[in-house]
Amino acid sequence: MINVVEEVKRIQKEIVKWRRDLHQIPEIGLNLPKTAAYVSNELSKMGIKYKTNMGGSGIVGIIKGEKEGKVIALRADMDGLPIKEDTGVNYASTNDNMHACGHDTHTAMLLGAAKILNKHKDKIKGTVKLIFQADEESCHGAKEIIKSGALKNPKVDAVLGLHIGAIFSEVECGKIGIGYGKIMASFDKFYIKIKGKGCHGAMPNLGIDPVTMAGQIITAIQTIVSREMKPTHAAVITIGKVQGGTAYNVIPNYVEIEGTFRAVYKEQREYIKNRIEEIVAGIVQGMRGEYEFKITPGAPPVINDEEFTKGFVETAKEVIGEENIIELKEPTMGGEDIAYYLNEVPGTFFFLGAFNEEKGIVHPHHTPKFNVDEDVFWEGSALLAQGALDWLNK
Repeated sequence: MINVVEEVKRIQKEIVKWRRDLHQIPEIGLNLPKTAAYVSNELSKMGIKYKTNMGGSGIVGIIKGEKEGKVIALRADMDGLPIKEDTGVNYASTNDNMHACGHDTHTAMLLGAAKILNKHKDKIKGTVKLIFQADEESCHGAKEIIKSGALKNPKVDAVLGLHIGAIFSEVECGKIGIGYGKIMASFDKFYIKIKGKGCHGAMPNLGIDPVTMAGQIITAIQTIVSREMKPTHAAVITIGKVQGGTAYNVIPNYVEIEGTFRAVYKEQREYIKNRIEEIVAGIVQGMRGEYEFKITPGAPPVINDEEFTKGFVETAKEVIGEENIIELKEPTMGGEDIAYYLNEVPGTFFFLGAFNEEKGIVHPHHTPKFNVDEDVFWEGSALLAQGALDWLNK
């Protein structure tokens, strides 16, 4: 028998070092040359075979057990965000990007799991695929690495991944959140350009005012969720950017609006997408203007497989204790492109709590002061490693 917990605890300092090294070199998008080189080098030290340039800078490692069996993929994302860090830690980013969502920790924890699994591959019945993915933040990485064959040769039968931080406030530091079924929403971006006719603000009758149209559109779009959605089915529409005009007394030629909509049901997602444009068209055409409308699709909802999740919960009970497992009753409206993997194969995406008020680690994701409690890293690695072993060997 392998005592995964004890073995992972022995390499906790190494996991922290990997995380801190990666934290200093954050890169964004599909092209992560320094990050990919670092991960590749560590896998080489472990003697793990891998392929590079999978879906951009993605890496897929293979740990083949001595006994034949199924294939499970363990997935971590590697990209950062275009945010200037303001944490004050001595391992802060050395460039203008930042690991403000914890992907450096996901990568480090997967390296930890890989080290333990590779050491004991004679005990593995089947194969473990290690997927280090680029560009989760822009929602291109999962699609691209899957397209490049990450789930094939050998064909993956299940997938397991995690997210650190405080996405669910009830998941306290050192605990994990587990959900059955829908656990995160789809996320899509929309862009609207409202075209009018510019003129002097003192003579609005000579122009066509896109600012007035924008105001009505912003208000009307919000009624899609409040008046047209089933109240028990979560959905949200947020407008995050409104831009137009150059002077206080000039009606501009156009106004641009950008936002996002989230849903946990496919039917709602399609309905919202269609209704936004219908509302824009109705208001703009009724007020003598014109418009452009564009949807940038994001990931679908994250849906955990119920049977796989039940099995993983049993694993988690042995690793961290039942008292540290929080069942998540409702999904978050945040999104994650692990949804693309879960659309292909069954699996689970779980959440590791890592905010700690006593240590002042309280700042939310995607902000310049975001950080996590490094003391929980061993848990993530142990849960990934033991989860893979238990699923393959049962």
